[in-house]
Amino acid sequence: MASPSHLGPDDEALLLDDTVEGAVDYKARPVLRPISGRRLWSCINTVVVVAERFACGGIGANLINYLTGPLGQSMATAAENVNTWDGTAPLLPLLGAFLANSFIGRYRNIVLASLLYILGLGLLTLSAILSTLVAVAQGGHKPCVQAFGADQFDEQDPEEGKAKSSFFNWWYFGICAVQLIGIALHK
Repeated sequence: MASPSHLGPDDEALLLDDTVEGAVDYKARPVLRPISGRRLWSCINTVVVVAERFACGGIGANLINYLTGPLGQSMATAAENVNTWDGTAPLLPLLGAFLANSFIGRYRNIVLASLLYILGLGLLTLSAILSTLVAVAQGGHKPCVQAFGADQFDEQDPEEGKAKSSFFNWWYFGICAVQLIGIALHK
């Protein structure tokens, strides 16, 4: 049996009884009961599952309202999307189990799936507050972009002075043209 790096040769004999036969950790080391698993990780696992179920239940209970409200979908489209969610979600664990057992292992599968879950919930949250986020982004973008564009021209050079003037003309033309097109297409 390979000794873990933090244990000395004298400790190995004491741990032989604590080795889980045939089990290895994610680094292919023997699993030792005194330093592996334990109730802490079972409790963490339970907390994560409860949080996941809480999030999924909250999303499921409010999905129709969210799709028809902030996202502006029709009731028929929202119902179709909820049915797709309800039909797909119970089948995808089959894919997750296949990937875990055949390719990446349970630990990595849990980590990757959890990261995707958090990313999805984060994007869902962002989509709900997107108008506020866009307003904040505009507040940081607008005062700097035009001045930064003007900073690219050397005012001491007569040709660049003319180009800077042309830059401002094209800048305002572009803003006005895009707003006109946006308003015309919207109506």
